[in-house]
Amino acid sequence: MVQLRRGYPWGLLSVILFTVICILVWTEGAVGFDESVITAVQGQQSPWLTRVMESFSWLGSTLVVTVLALAMLSFLAFVLGHRKELILFVAVVGGAPLLNTLLKIWFKRERPDINRLVEEAGYSFPSGHSMAAFALYGALTYLLWKHIRSRTGKIALVVFASAIVLSIGLSRVYLGVHYPSDVLGGYLASGVWLGLMIEIFQRMNKEVRVLRKAASSR
Repeated sequence: MVQLRRGYPWGLLSVILFTVICILVWTEGAVGFDESVITAVQGQQSPWLTRVMESFSWLGSTLVVTVLALAMLSFLAFVLGHRKELILFVAVVGGAPLLNTLLKIWFKRERPDINRLVEEAGYSFPSGHSMAAFALYGALTYLLWKHIRSRTGKIALVVFASAIVLSIGLSRVYLGVHYPSDVLGGYLASGVWLGLMIEIFQRMNKEVRVLRKAASSR
């Protein structure tokens, strides 16, 4: 079973893939991919599916992510006693929107203007909903991983988190407010941020343990 202990491998892979996406977006090399996926996804539009996708999009909104983050903070603190790990959770979930804002300002990519079912302001790349969802559920998965003993439970956790994150990203393409490359870029940008924060958190924990061991041996 894969171990979610170190952020470095995941973060490095995300850096490489995010760099590729950025180059493709910057050089307009993702146009063909974006158009093909948009055509396939929006070709499935129907009234009931639109309502479903609007619901998933709502799950990735700032309000809902904030409420869920506060609920998860309470659970981590008072149920699992994760006082120290709250710092990691806050850094990941709170830092992702700031990183998203900086990246949007840098790339200044306009949103799709064809077959848009809802209106959204601001730039398109990377998707803020996708970044927020990946950061929230990615951090939660990492923190809950060691508390789940069974292989089945761990698989269920990953499948549930992945399904929510992917559904939120797909909804943004379906509703016409993001290109598929925006969504992928959002996932990967959050992957970089999550990996970096996990690595820093692990290193800090290691240093604290070394200092405590040295102090106790005196």
